[in-house]
Amino acid sequence: MPTYKVNVKWGKEKFSDVDCNTDELPIVLKAQLFALSGVQPERQKVMMKGAVLKDDDWGKVKLKDGATLLMMGTAEALPQEPVEKTVFMEDMSEEQLATALEIPSGLTNLGNTCYMNATIQCLRSIPELTDALKKYKGDITMGGAISPADSITAAMRDLCVAVEKSGSAIPPIIFLQVLHMAYPQFAEKSEQGGYAQQDANECWTEIVRCLQQKVKVPAIEGAAGGASSGASFIDKYMGIDSEVTLQCQEAEDEPSTKSIEKLYQLSCFIEKEVKYMHSGLRNRLEESITKHSPTLGRDAVYKKSSKISRLPGYLAIQFVRFYYKEKDNINAKILKDVKFPLSLDTYELCTPELQERLATTRDKFKEMEDRETERMQKAKEAGKAAPAKKKDEDVETEPFEFENDPGSNNSGYYELNAVLTHKGRSSSSGHYVAWVKRKEDQWFMYDDDHVTPVTSEDVLKLSGGGDWHCAYVLLYGPRILTKEDKMEAETPMES
Repeated sequence: MPTYKVNVKWGKEKFSDVDCNTDELPIVLKAQLFALSGVQPERQKVMMKGAVLKDDDWGKVKLKDGATLLMMGTAEALPQEPVEKTVFMEDMSEEQLATALEIPSGLTNLGNTCYMNATIQCLRSIPELTDALKKYKGDITMGGAISPADSITAAMRDLCVAVEKSGSAIPPIIFLQVLHMAYPQFAEKSEQGGYAQQDANECWTEIVRCLQQKVKVPAIEGAAGGASSGASFIDKYMGIDSEVTLQCQEAEDEPSTKSIEKLYQLSCFIEKEVKYMHSGLRNRLEESITKHSPTLGRDAVYKKSSKISRLPGYLAIQFVRFYYKEKDNINAKILKDVKFPLSLDTYELCTPELQERLATTRDKFKEMEDRETERMQKAKEAGKAAPAKKKDEDVETEPFEFENDPGSNNSGYYELNAVLTHKGRSSSSGHYVAWVKRKEDQWFMYDDDHVTPVTSEDVLKLSGGGDWHCAYVLLYGPRILTKEDKMEAETPMES
């Protein structure tokens, strides 16, 4: 079909000799009319002799040179010129780009200190910890008799405050000096004369041990007996109570013994059959150990059964990836791919007593999920998009802890907060990186002072299986029930 010259009448306006190629879709003509009139194509109604022009079909509209079309539609107000000149991303400095994207500050690598930087960034993802650190009044002691717990805690506090205030990378010089003075093993030098690479989980353990001694849970007004006043923050928010039962397998008449172990991490041992983190955790619920039997007067095999009797708000899980390889005198790495979830349910790892206590909050989550499913189904049947939920900052939240047990988890449900990864073949070499969740699907990769946004899909690729970054320590935080969700769960469903 040829190209015609047509006229278009729009109110008191008339556009003459408008090119109209009927080999193209009518939407192309509407785009030309938008350029002339400012009326968006979806707001245009174009007619000729009573026939209305569609976007994708000329239909009964028959054109010829000089034909007149009638257009109806209202132009929207034209956008105003911006007060400030637009600056494009490619023209921004690194500092301007970080501000525009709200990219947080990284930590400068001071020479094989990525293990320390990654650990700090992961621990900083616990908002309650950074708040509690700000209330710590201790000082850093340099030289003489250093108090490791006091100095590490004070240095951690100062570093967290500096990172929050800065828009650029922070060199953690004071923290590194304190760490070296408190734990000389981290000051070991390499053959080249610089600092030697260290194990990030060992650094994690030492820092947490110091914080456990010094950082306290703020007193809760009205708490029964003031039980929360002066309690260790780490004990409450990261402490796991594990109920352990030992039964001798070689002396049936020997009574079993029960005890409580205090843990600050769960260990996922990467055995041959383990493909998923949950399997690695579950396998350790029952194991065989050898210990002295008072009944037999010798070493015997015992069955060790473990169940969690208290869950913390923040659950750390270590993938036991390194083992000592005597031949090469190194801590070699297990590269096996072990999948981990973004959402974790620990219910089956708990004692029956704790499971019973978790039921109340779990029922609320279940009711909320059922209502959300119903809402999505109704929207689908109506051909509409499901109404968007309020943003996190616009809603109130329910406590994730049991009453009179601050820092506990009252549902058994967790969401992944941070992942500390290692890239390389040995704990004494390679590179450590922190991957920290900001909100929803927004994550940041903290590669020392280089911080870049990533997605949860990128994070799930850290499960191992090659020389790429492998998950080494995972930090899960509590799944939060909002008051909006609770209100919906408690409102009877419409029939």
